[in-house]
Formats: sequence, structure tokens, C-alpha cells
Amino acid sequence: MSGRTGANGLPGARGRTDTDARTDTTEAGTVMTTATDAKDRVAGDGAAQQDTTAARLTGRNLTLAYDQRTIASELDVAVPHQSFTVVVGPNACGKSTLLRALSRMLKPTRGQVLLDGEDIAGMQAKALARTLGLLPQSSIAPDGITVSDLVARGRYPHQGLLRQWSRDDESVVAESMAATGVDDLGDRFVDELSGGQRQRVWIAMALAQQTPLLLLDEPTTYLDIAHQIEILDLCARLHEEEGRTLVAVLHDLNHAARYATHLIAMRDGRIVARGEPREVVTAELVEEVFGMPCRVIDDPETGTPLVVPAARR
Repeated sequence: MSGRTGANGLPGARGRTDTDARTDTTEAGTVMTTATDAKDRVAGDGAAQQDTTAARLTGRNLTLAYDQRTIASELDVAVPHQSFTVVVGPNACGKSTLLRALSRMLKPTRGQVLLDGEDIAGMQAKALARTLGLLPQSSIAPDGITVSDLVARGRYPHQGLLRQWSRDDESVVAESMAATGVDDLGDRFVDELSGGQRQRVWIAMALAQQTPLLLLDEPTTYLDIAHQIEILDLCARLHEEEGRTLVAVLHDLNHAARYATHLIAMRDGRIVARGEPREVVTAELVEEVFGMPCRVIDDPETGTPLVVPAARR
């Protein structure tokens, strides 16, 4: 069960576009971030400057671009330690671009991303991959690879000359597959699976990496509603029971409000607001960010904010 890695040492995914990645050559780690300018609103404290003292992962003065097209500039972000941070915003607002930069899949044209105070651009690939895990927005598996072999690639950062494949690795792979409900698919070829099944296999690989920080770009893509909740419940358990720091991009604002401990709302390459979901998710902000009139009520199950779109008139 051997696996190839790319420049950042993650097993799987080479960043090609903002929505595509391969498993055989990767440029990622795991990160959460957000962009801010002096005018963004920070819910709860009224200050535009973030407190970075409790954050292991930060971005400073980032300018992000594809070729000559600048997506965002002068961004500062700090991911709260042991938080479940969720980034929301309309399409093309820069969410995935930020995640790519903070996971070393996209090199900032200016600024730096720091992990425990060290610039990730200079970190050794395996060292980064043992700390930061990444589930890209879209991934392509090598031809002819089975589910169990793909999930096993998550263990590559833990291998070395003096530490080869072990029973512990086998156990981690089995537990990751069971947690994502793909343990009965181990001998199947990945390219034979449905979109939802493949997504759960990729999540299993990310879990097998066993990193304290885990970045997930739209982890519920291709999943039906039951499996969406199942995966988000799993993320919540990783955060609450294992103390992992998670960062996820989600399109469903109600899912974000239900599961996040820290919410970041983006529009046009900048952070509009950030803080606890109850402080961030207001009818005014939803209309400002998404252009959608709505009411915000309490979720009858969790008490978290629930966005109800205004009726068509």
C-alpha cells in the first residue's frame, strides 16, 4: 500500500484549478483561513483586527491571484485553535482560493501563511502533511486503484526508512473506512463508485492521515441529505471528542450555522463578518452577503440560527 506525494507531502491531490486536484502529486496541507480588510466586521468584539494568539494557523497580508487575475489582496486571517471553523459565501467569492493558499496548493503573490509561527512555504513536505490534512473540492484518483489502497495513502506522511507499514496503519485505515461508511467497498475500484461513495472515500483518506488540523473544501459535495448530516456529525465528533481543528467550506448556510463554532462570511474576496454563528448569521448579513431577503429564527432542534428565505411575492 504505497502512495506518491507531491511538494507539500500530502498523499493524493495535485492542485490544477480551483476545483480540481489529483491524488498522485499534491500541493496541500490543511488550513483554515479568511481574508480581511480594515472594514470587515468582527462579530462580538467590534474590532477589525483578529486576535492571533490562540491560532496555530494564520495568514498575513496575503495577495492571491491566478496568473494576472487578483482574487484577493491584503488578507489577514487566524484560525482559532481547536475550533470548527466554517467559511461561507456566494459562488466565486474566494473561499476555495483562500483554502488553497493556506494549504500550500496556491502560492501567495504576497504575504505568508504561518503554522506554529513557521512559514509553511519552507516546511518539509512530510512534516507539514503530518500536521495539516486536506480534502480538496474535487479530486481524481489514479486509474485502477481500489478503495482500500486509496485510503491507505493517507498514512504516507507517517512512513519512513525506519517506519514502514504496520498493524497500526492497517487499523487506522480500517477505522477511517468504517467511520465514513465505506468499509464494505474496500476491494472496489474507485472509478466504479458513485459520486457520493467517492466523496466518502476521499474523506476516509483524509481521516487516515490523522492530522490535528483538517481542511475540507465542500465535504458534502455529491452527498444526499442523510449522508451530508452523517459526514458533518463525524466532523463534529472529531472536533468535540478528539480536539481537532477543522476548517470547512460549506454552501449550506444552515448547516454552517448548526455545526460551526466559528463562522466566516465572505464576499468579493474579503471577509464581511466572523465570529460565533449566532452573532454572524443575521437577516441583514445574509442579504448583504447573498443578496437574499430572509428571516432568521431558532432551529427547533439545536437552537442555532436557521435561515428562512422570504416567500416569492
